[in-house]
Amino acid sequence: MRILQDYNENEIKDILLSLGEKSYRAKQILRGISSGRKLSEITDLSKDFRNILTANYYDLPVEIIEKKVSEKDGTVKYLFRLFDGNVIEGVLMKYKYGNTQCVSTQVGCRMGCTFCASTLDGLVRNLSAGEIFAQIAMVNADLGGNVDDRKVTNVVLMGSGEPLDNYDSVIKFIRNISAKESLNVSPRNISLSTCGLVPKIYDFAEENLPVNLTISLHNPFDDDRKKLMPIANSYSVKEILDACSYYFGKTGRRYIFEYSLVKGVNDTKRCADELIKLLKGRPCHVNLIRLNAVKERNLEGTSEKDARRFMSLLENGGISVTLRRQMGNDIDGACGQLRRKFLKSKEEGAL
Repeated sequence: MRILQDYNENEIKDILLSLGEKSYRAKQILRGISSGRKLSEITDLSKDFRNILTANYYDLPVEIIEKKVSEKDGTVKYLFRLFDGNVIEGVLMKYKYGNTQCVSTQVGCRMGCTFCASTLDGLVRNLSAGEIFAQIAMVNADLGGNVDDRKVTNVVLMGSGEPLDNYDSVIKFIRNISAKESLNVSPRNISLSTCGLVPKIYDFAEENLPVNLTISLHNPFDDDRKKLMPIANSYSVKEILDACSYYFGKTGRRYIFEYSLVKGVNDTKRCADELIKLLKGRPCHVNLIRLNAVKERNLEGTSEKDARRFMSLLENGGISVTLRRQMGNDIDGACGQLRRKFLKSKEEGAL
């Protein structure tokens, strides 16, 4: 069994021809799966042909099994079940300019960042391009959207997993979802967040995709960053900055640094001064985030007052900076939290 959402229109045409079917059906199939429908529900196709498709491809490779809505800000946390029984999660954040969906690229993660719940159980497997795509198709449909009236306006590759650790699938996903005959999400409305896999940033710069590159920085000092992010043992902050400069030179897109504020760890004046020293004059932006606490990690987010103090230090130092509105902290908003709660409940129920 395979996942039809993995393929673009031309690839689906080839599949149809191999099955003795007319190639124009590819457009009908692509519209159907892009609208979040099961293969068996694409009634443009004959019942006999739908039966042929479902005998060879998963009828619905990704399904929504749980949805939690924040009473504070309307943020929605989705739990998805994959065809093999694995579960992943995603978040829909509602802003004045549209709806941003944060998607997962892996089941679990192997990066080991100390503030993240996604990595607590390690990496289970990579997602295919179609499994990443289907998350958006399903949420778009849940919002009442389709290919003609898309409700998900922006996509963030920042859920469970490290996107550049699943490079080929992520690149294919971006190309597939940005195709006009698909959901037609402009690459400029797609953000990819990486913890800093430097060689892959250089590769990504060569893809000719004007995607917004976001780096999870979280500390400007290499030795301190290593305590938060094991990837810092492989690539220094300087190497990351050099890769970002290369990306800007290739794409003309400014880059963004995500900086999760952890109380007493990286919210000091010393950290702010070093960020100013490193980033002033660069075509970049710093997005400060008050950490959504993960109980297994015993880390606490910086207070609103101290976060704004830190932001002021950067602003006064000439750095473009914003403090992201804290969202979803009443619905297990941090990456991996809802999935872990689901798996724990399942284990306890099985005992």
